[in-house]
Amino acid sequence: MMKFNTAVDAKAHDEFVKQSPLNHLLQSSTWAEVKDNWASQIVGVTDDAGNLIASSLVLIKKLPLGFTMFYTPRGPIMDYENAELVSFFFDQLKKMAKKQKALFIKIDPAILYRTSKFGQKEASDILPGSVTMLNNIKAAGAEHLGFNQVMSETIQPRYQANEPLVSDMTTIYPKHAKRIMKDAINRGVTGRRVGIDHLDKFSEVVSMTESRKGVALRNRDYFEQLMTLYGEDAYLHLAEVNLKEKYAELQAQQAQIEKDIAETPENQKKRFNRLNDQKKSVEKYLKEFADYDTESADSTVIAGILSIKFGDTMEMLYAGMNDAFKKFYPQYLLYPQAFDDAFAASAKWANMGGVEGDLNDGLSKFKSNFNPDIQELVGEFNIPVNGLLYSLSNLAYKFRKKMK
Repeated sequence: MMKFNTAVDAKAHDEFVKQSPLNHLLQSSTWAEVKDNWASQIVGVTDDAGNLIASSLVLIKKLPLGFTMFYTPRGPIMDYENAELVSFFFDQLKKMAKKQKALFIKIDPAILYRTSKFGQKEASDILPGSVTMLNNIKAAGAEHLGFNQVMSETIQPRYQANEPLVSDMTTIYPKHAKRIMKDAINRGVTGRRVGIDHLDKFSEVVSMTESRKGVALRNRDYFEQLMTLYGEDAYLHLAEVNLKEKYAELQAQQAQIEKDIAETPENQKKRFNRLNDQKKSVEKYLKEFADYDTESADSTVIAGILSIKFGDTMEMLYAGMNDAFKKFYPQYLLYPQAFDDAFAASAKWANMGGVEGDLNDGLSKFKSNFNPDIQELVGEFNIPVNGLLYSLSNLAYKFRKKMK
């Protein structure tokens, strides 16, 4: 007989989530500490032998007049093809929610509906089992909110760019992306993983991205909270360039090339032409560097990424760039560095985050340069708890979300 547990052990929950194909960072028990402005519980179902067969972090938001709403970010975690389990879990969760005066429960499990590659002309087939899972959730009393394609209209993106990780990532990247990566190196860009003591520089480039795009991301305190809570599983990568060193290196290259040209016999036309091409390339870089401060001996941080590893996936949560260095293409060096470090940590995926469903925006096109899988999830559901007030509360929720 199945048993519903309203106080699942955090460690047992995390291990269960990590072993599931629905594994997601937002279902880690630590995420409750990140979302410390919500109350939380970890609930689950055990089988006859006491084995955990369903588990979920539930965030509980206080609403006016003593009411609440329940939210299971990228959860619950269970076998959604098991109709009996799905029905039992949500029936019990509704009973618990009712005791806490919840108006509704919102869920958005990480169930894949379709996968494709960027630029794929025809839509891929719906994945086996996804329709059964969708129908089992609906049969358990959930209202499916549709196959939304607009990121701003859902709590979590329904489309995401997820990079499959292999030992040699250069086999995945398109040729044009590899050319840009090489160009970044030629401009002196380097990438590395750093510690929490480098958060000030990261926060600076994130704030630059906020200003450029007119969006609000997060501040330094929040980034510090993430890195502190997740410890060794928090990855901070920075892209830097030492302008003074690289400028001096380019000047030395120019002088050597000019010397080689002067010493090249007239009958060695191929060598002469090759040296002239090299000279033009170096002169192009020198001209660009003239726009920057090449006197400071310090390296300049020009981009950064903050990621968290949970289970087999590295979630790339926040990124920023100093737009004054966009010609240096720091992201094209930084992202591969993050991918390689994720693979070294036994991750199978690096989730670059959400994209618009039409894949026709700048962010989607940038992420396409790394040839990720475009994963379409099944979407959000609402489970009414208080039937009388649900419709009004859902309208209020949508209004509040639009006002954020």
